[in-house]
Amino acid sequence: LSKNAGNRYVALVFDKALDANGRDWEEMKDNRTELTHDHVHHCRRANLYNDTFNGDSDVDVLHSYQVLSSCMSRPIGHILVLESPTLSSIKSFVASDPVVQTLGCDVDDVPLYRWRHIKDHTLRIDDGRYGWPNVLIQLDRSAEELSGLGCGDLRERVEKDKLEYLIKSERVIAAGPLHLPTEFKDDPSSVPVGDIVFFNSYNRTESVDFAENDPAAAAGLYDSMRVHKYNSLDVTGKFVSENIMDDKSGWFNKNLRMKEEMREEGFPVEDEQTPWLNW
Repeated sequence: LSKNAGNRYVALVFDKALDANGRDWEEMKDNRTELTHDHVHHCRRANLYNDTFNGDSDVDVLHSYQVLSSCMSRPIGHILVLESPTLSSIKSFVASDPVVQTLGCDVDDVPLYRWRHIKDHTLRIDDGRYGWPNVLIQLDRSAEELSGLGCGDLRERVEKDKLEYLIKSERVIAAGPLHLPTEFKDDPSSVPVGDIVFFNSYNRTESVDFAENDPAAAAGLYDSMRVHKYNSLDVTGKFVSENIMDDKSGWFNKNLRMKEEMREEGFPVEDEQTPWLNW
């Protein structure tokens, strides 16, 4: 495993909520599209290191999911799944993301959580195997509100039912509770404040039904839920190969061109040059 494995975080970068420049949807979409190359390059620079080159990189980017609008016509944000030994390194990486910088927001405004990824093998269905990949973000009611309703322990009471629901659905790609971000994993102040579930579905109606039938949702645990389809960006920098459908227009082999670009910069882009793997 990578030297940075063990502390997993999720950052939720939604353009409209974070944009400090008063731009409309069309402007933000165009800007995000233009910056996709720079965003992927930023992630790969963190991921491609070994004992002799870029060895001080202390953030691994496991995934960058490009979140789509409900009509699937435009990207509206991205979700980063990151690992690092320090919280400060995570914040520094997010702050230097080209997309975040263009939004003009403070890094502390970006929702950031520790993610207790459930490692059960039954919750590792391939994304897109049945339908299309979606993400469900569920944020809890406040502790004060739940206590006032006489159900301060509601999360604990529904935990088993929720897990069984996710397993039996046979559609979950990855899932787990979101905790307040703390420097140390065992910090008691890192309490759960929500859940994130990556799952497959064939259409939006099926996605919404899946969210609403979640036992935790039915019990009233969540203050808000949102569901979106997403695309996975190739941020690993490994396993890049030539697209055999290339028509020499320059469109098909963008990944390969970036690999060559990073090779020229000295990054260890070949599989055997980075011996670890934590995806």
